[in-house]
Amino acid sequence: MTDLVVMSLERWDDVWRRNQHLVAGLLRSDPELRVLFVEPPADPTHDVRSARRPDLGHGTVEVGEPAPGRLWTYRPVKWLPRRVDPRADARVADAVLRAAARLGMERPLLWINDPGAVGVADASGWPVVYDITDDWLSADRPAAERARSAENEARLLDTAREVVVCSPELARRKGAARDVTLIPNAVDVAAYRRPADRPADLPEGSTAVYLGTLHPHRIDIDLCEATARELGDRATLVLVGPNLLGPETTARLEQAGAVLLGARPSDQVVGYLQHADALVVPHVVTEFTDSLDPIKLYEYQAVGRPVVSTPVAGFRDADDPRIAIASGAAFADAVVTAIASARPFPHGASGPVPAWALRVEAMAAVLGRLRSA
Repeated sequence: MTDLVVMSLERWDDVWRRNQHLVAGLLRSDPELRVLFVEPPADPTHDVRSARRPDLGHGTVEVGEPAPGRLWTYRPVKWLPRRVDPRADARVADAVLRAAARLGMERPLLWINDPGAVGVADASGWPVVYDITDDWLSADRPAAERARSAENEARLLDTAREVVVCSPELARRKGAARDVTLIPNAVDVAAYRRPADRPADLPEGSTAVYLGTLHPHRIDIDLCEATARELGDRATLVLVGPNLLGPETTARLEQAGAVLLGARPSDQVVGYLQHADALVVPHVVTEFTDSLDPIKLYEYQAVGRPVVSTPVAGFRDADDPRIAIASGAAFADAVVTAIASARPFPHGASGPVPAWALRVEAMAAVLGRLRSA
C-alpha cells in the first residue's frame, strides 16, 4: 500500500480545484493508495484580529468519497504569529507528522503544493514532489512574505526529488534551475457537457458569467465595474465563486450592477456556465497571472459558450474561435457582441478538451518515480 501526504494551498471542500481533482483521480485508479490531505493551517489569532470567529482547525477526518477508508483531511493550527513564536511552522510540521503516524503512515510520499510546508519536508525526510501552481514570488505581497516564500521555494527546488508545474511559463521560470515536469490543468469534459438545469439564482435576461475565486491578485475590479455599468439593462455581469475581495470592493461592484453569487459546489457550477450567454475573464495581466494555467479555460471550452477575456495566459494563446481577446473599453463592447452571437447550449460544446484522467496518469507517473527512487 502507498501512503501519500498532500500539503495543500486549499481546503478539501465543495469548490474543487486542481489538488482535489488529481487526488480523487489517483485514489480511483489505485486501490492501494491512502491519502492524508493537509489543509492550510488555521490561524485563530489572525481571525480574532480580523473580527472573525476563530478557526480551531480539526483532527483527521475521513472523507467518504471518492475512496471510503483511504482519504482523510487534517487542518493543523498555527496558534501564534511567527514574530511571537519562531517555532510556529515547526510546531505545525510536528503536528502533521503526528497525524500521519496516527494513521499508520510510516514513510509516505510527500506532495507539497504549499511552499510554507517546507518544514514538513525538513522534519520528516519523506520523498518530496513539489507541485507549483502559482508563482507567489511575483505576486503583490508584503516584502517579508515574499522573502519567506523565496526562501521556502529555494529549499524545495533544491531538495525535492520531483518538481511539477502547471503552466509553460512556470516551466520556463522554474525549469532554468532544475528539471521539472509540466502537468497542466484540465476538466471533467463529460460532466460539463451533460445538460444541467438553469440555476434559480442566475438573473433573468442575458448574462455574462465569470466563474472562479474573486481574488484581488487576479480580478480587474475597475474593468468589472465599468463592464457592469456599460451592460446596463442589456445584460447582467454575474460573478460565481468564493469572494476574497472585501466588503468595500464588493459594494462597488454591486452598485455598478454586478451580481456576486458566492461559492457554489463543483457539481452545480456547470449550470451557470451552460446557461450564460457569454463567459468572461476580466483578469489583470501581471507577472503573477502570466504564471497561471487557469482551470476555467478548460471549463469554458467544455461548455462551448462565447468567451471574452483580457489577454491573460491560457486564453490569449488558445486556438479557439469562440474566444475573443479584449481589454479596457473594448472589453464591454466585446461582451455585448458575444451575447448577441450566443446560441442555446449545447451549440458549440464539441471538440477535444483535455480531461483530468490524462493529468492523473501524468501525476501517477511522477509519484511512481518518487516511490522507486
